[in-house]
Amino acid sequence: MSFLELAQKRYSCRKFSDKAVEQDKIDKILEAGRVAPTAVNFQSQRIFVLKSKESLEKLKTVTQYHFDAPLAFLVCYDSNVSWKNPFNNIDEGVVDASIAATHMMLEIADLGLGSTWVGYFDLKVAQKTYNLENNIIPVAILPAGYPNMGASNMHNSRFELAKTVKYL
Repeated sequence: MSFLELAQKRYSCRKFSDKAVEQDKIDKILEAGRVAPTAVNFQSQRIFVLKSKESLEKLKTVTQYHFDAPLAFLVCYDSNVSWKNPFNNIDEGVVDASIAATHMMLEIADLGLGSTWVGYFDLKVAQKTYNLENNIIPVAILPAGYPNMGASNMHNSRFELAKTVKYL
């Protein structure tokens, strides 16, 4: 499958089966996040795997958008490590974590699993719930697992390029 075919195949899955995801697939997903490019190669991304019953129950206190997935990844960055852009002092850790999460989502799709990007959560609540240090900044939650029959796919509902792209 080409990259474009994979990108077109991936969609935001919001309905999961309760089938556990095998460890070898989890390892491949994590490897995809590990090899993602990061600003100045500082590799500030930090990934927390939520697969125990306890950690998944805690997730329900962090966001209403957990979708009862049997697995989730809490994608963060370490602000002590991330590169700060000297022109505007923006912390590029958000970008590092976002690229890693995107790589992970594409690997999830390639493995025949589903996921969705959840940004609807209070990062302070997530930090407290999972006992994260203040320098570990949550960016996204990726609920993941085997899609349940009937999981909706609205991924093909996209604007034409002319609406989102301009040549200068």
